[in-house]
Amino acid sequence: MRPIRKVALGPRDVAVERRDGGILHLRSPHALPEFPARLTDRLEHWARAAPDRVFVAQRDGGRWRTLTYGQALERARRVGQYLLQENLSADRPLVVLSGNDIEHALLHLGAMYVGIPYAPVSPAYSLLSTDFGKLKAIFELLTPGLAFVSNAQAFRRALDAVVRCEVIDKLEEPRATAAVDEAHARVGPDTIAKFLFTSGSTGAPKAVINTQRMWCSNQAMIQSMLAFFADEPPVLVDWAPWHHTAAGNHDFGLALYNGGSYYIDEGKPLPGAIETTVRNLREVAPTWYFNVPKGFEALLPYLKADEQLRVNFFSRLKVLWFAGAALPQHAYDEIRELAYRTCGEEIAFLTGFGATETAPATLGRVWPAENVANMGLPPPGAELKLVPMAGRFEMRVKGPHVTPGYWRAPELTRQAFDEEGYYRIGDTFSFDAGDPANGLLFAGRIAEDFKLSTGTWVHVGALRARFVEHFAPLVRDVVIAGEGRGEVGALIFPAGNAPGEELRKRLETLPSTGSSNRVTRALVLEEPPSLDAGEMTDKGSINQKAVLARRAALVEELYSASERVLRCR
Repeated sequence: MRPIRKVALGPRDVAVERRDGGILHLRSPHALPEFPARLTDRLEHWARAAPDRVFVAQRDGGRWRTLTYGQALERARRVGQYLLQENLSADRPLVVLSGNDIEHALLHLGAMYVGIPYAPVSPAYSLLSTDFGKLKAIFELLTPGLAFVSNAQAFRRALDAVVRCEVIDKLEEPRATAAVDEAHARVGPDTIAKFLFTSGSTGAPKAVINTQRMWCSNQAMIQSMLAFFADEPPVLVDWAPWHHTAAGNHDFGLALYNGGSYYIDEGKPLPGAIETTVRNLREVAPTWYFNVPKGFEALLPYLKADEQLRVNFFSRLKVLWFAGAALPQHAYDEIRELAYRTCGEEIAFLTGFGATETAPATLGRVWPAENVANMGLPPPGAELKLVPMAGRFEMRVKGPHVTPGYWRAPELTRQAFDEEGYYRIGDTFSFDAGDPANGLLFAGRIAEDFKLSTGTWVHVGALRARFVEHFAPLVRDVVIAGEGRGEVGALIFPAGNAPGEELRKRLETLPSTGSSNRVTRALVLEEPPSLDAGEMTDKGSINQKAVLARRAALVEELYSASERVLRCR
């Protein structure tokens, strides 16, 4: 048996209760540890306990510009003073339109310290959009009182078209007065910390209310799963954007909660940008490393080819963590093998599952698993209600980490919860080896699934993941079609100039067990997914229904005798 790098992780047991109608309730048998009323209580703690430790770092040319915990508290209080003077509130919140940087972090901390909600907004809505439709909708919903951008010139078109409030591109940091202390004293568990927008993958983005209780309790849940954080403050090198809950809540929060150091990686898992990530990882050795599956796939060739990168990256790494989508099995296996060959030990490659509405962690797998789709079990404090649905289970969630609702959208809030107060997360799961104690396997989003004309359900999420894995590296993504038709088809977004004959061969060898997961025809799309049309979210995920609706003519062609259609012989 291969040696495993020692790391303290949480328990993996679960209590299962079976109820009428085949409904299962799952929870951890362990109590959720106590957690602070405000996340800034942890900032104050670390400013006292480790004032000179790096909290946030950002590359500035050839060096790292750093913000220590002591500096972060002092400057956050000053920023809070400025925000109070601007008369901001939940009805006039702060919005940040630009990406991750030290100034953004200080605005976040300052707003949270004095109880002013802030909303990080995807820069893509300002910089890549042509009609600014999503940005306009966000401003109409939030009615912000102040907007921050890191570079006013870069955001000029969006600012001129949409923004109707004061805009700043430099921090204002007056001396903190007693008003800051008074405002801080009023902040409690129900105070809104931020508004986070859903990605819009199944509809228009919604403003998810994130309270202090949500964020603090969820960090306690995460620490219960990744127990080594309590004794070993993590070091992160993280590119993921703070307008997503995975980085803005999970990653930034675990650094702050546990006294860790967060190195802002300005790279991305894209050609021409991944090189920045590689440079950073050559210099800074993380102890906990998060990435989305496409990020791990983009990093993999560099890890194979660059010994300096490989040795530094794995040197003190305790946990690799993926989330956000299904990780291809080959990437999972190759990275694990690289880690072992580099340092002579297996490194835990773990994952979890959550949503913007759950702050986000709701499942965590803290043990090795051969099936990469295993998302784990609920941490202490999270209660799952699993409702049978077409051979799988719809997951619903309750706990202190669950949002009270959507901002200024009472009907959407009402629809999001069932009669017992469980949040309907919108995803389905099955059990590893048929036993919930082995962990939950992600089985797809409810909104994407459909029936063939035979009445057979097609579970899109699992089929898409298997399709992309089988067609790698020829396919960037795929949209599954066939609702109301006799067989399943696919609209392919190719990765470069994928040869048609090779695609057809892959189509013929795609494993299947029946009509519900046998793709018999495919069409290669020439136009990439459109952000403005809602076909793609700002994090690059595909909106299945939007693509099918916008490209209805191509769906008709897919089921015609067109010579462009790839068919199984």
